[in-house]
Amino acid sequence: MATDPRLARDPRRMNTPAQPPPPPPPFEAVPQQKPLGGYDGGPDGDLAQQQRPPDEGGFKLKFCTVCASNQNRSMEAHLRLSLASYPVISFGTGSLVRLPGPSISQPNVYPFNSTSYDTMYTELNGKDPRLYRANGLLTMLERNRKVKFGPERWQDWAIGKPRLDHRDDQGSSGVEGGVVDVVITCEERCWDAVMDNLVEREGKLNRPVHVINVDIKDNHEEALVGGKAILELADMLNAAAREERDRSGGEWRN
Repeated sequence: MATDPRLARDPRRMNTPAQPPPPPPPFEAVPQQKPLGGYDGGPDGDLAQQQRPPDEGGFKLKFCTVCASNQNRSMEAHLRLSLASYPVISFGTGSLVRLPGPSISQPNVYPFNSTSYDTMYTELNGKDPRLYRANGLLTMLERNRKVKFGPERWQDWAIGKPRLDHRDDQGSSGVEGGVVDVVITCEERCWDAVMDNLVEREGKLNRPVHVINVDIKDNHEEALVGGKAILELADMLNAAAREERDRSGGEWRN
């Protein structure tokens, strides 16, 4: 069958070469995300990189951190202060150490002063490692047992008595004499307990101490934020104290 030659000039029937596909967009590297799982079940904030070298001969206030069970908030602050080369000790104000259990009515309860963090870790890991790893308790206890032996109770602390059996605790250098300059509580009821106890002791050492409350919710994430805030507060207090000491000719000693 003959073809009309005019149709060959029809642009709709002309074979046009296929256009090549557009080049792919340039590759953009996705920044690597830090894994979760720091000391308290959240990002660790590169704590190892935050460790400061000791300030030889430099002035340092002596700190004490306090929460209810000497487990979460006070221990996060204890660790951060010790890594910043501050002399530091920590306590709890509760009657017993209470950690979450399989239900609200079944907490894990331990006595202060005699139970080590390592003992608690071993016991909980033997009971239900999946549960206590998921809720952050095992991670918290792993951190705690690297800081000191076990939880201590504020009301049982013999203020002014040498702490010679705590030489292996982080931050123990400088608080061997059993006295501090600043007490930082992590909850209002802990501040109340500390103040009531100090009034009962009647200040036999005739030594001033500042008691400051920094409210921190008792969970792992808030403990991390609160620990950083306490370290910033400690830096500001120490800078002010050092300035006052220099102004007085270095005669003021802590």
